[in-house]
Amino acid sequence: MKNDKLLVAKLGRTVGIKGFLKLYNLSDFPKQFKNGASFFDEKDKIYTIKSCKGDTVLFEGFESLELAGNLVNLKLYQSMEKTRQFKLKKDEFFYFDIIGLKVFEDGVFIGTVKDILEANASHLFLIKCDEKLGQKYKIKEFYLPYVDFYVLNIDLKNSQIQAKNAILLLESLI
Repeated sequence: MKNDKLLVAKLGRTVGIKGFLKLYNLSDFPKQFKNGASFFDEKDKIYTIKSCKGDTVLFEGFESLELAGNLVNLKLYQSMEKTRQFKLKKDEFFYFDIIGLKVFEDGVFIGTVKDILEANASHLFLIKCDEKLGQKYKIKEFYLPYVDFYVLNIDLKNSQIQAKNAILLLESLI
């Protein structure tokens, strides 16, 4: 289900006449966009940054307005392996490590993390409910806030999240 491609940026319009493009960073690591850094597209074609100036980039082999025009709206990807080289703070996780984890409360299977939504200074885990639990509460998915009140522990080694008050949250939705 998980693959090795992580969407990290999208290229916008050309800027100037030398082949620079507007870079829309979609990652948490803006420092990865630097001279000599390589990324790939959906078909695994590699693109190497020749020059990076703020939020504009110039790619090797695309050093003219006409050539750079071929890259407008291109999505850039990075591998999980390269992304893991970035250091995280305590209690921070890569999204791709969280998505797919099983959520339990007091030994009861609640569901699986399907996606993560950033909401202001917090994050919400979109949980696909366990089928039986979903039928009981007549709900297929719900958001579990990533705060101490709801999340006790994230255990990547065992691919699970220990939650508390998640069932209380489900009960409040009916």
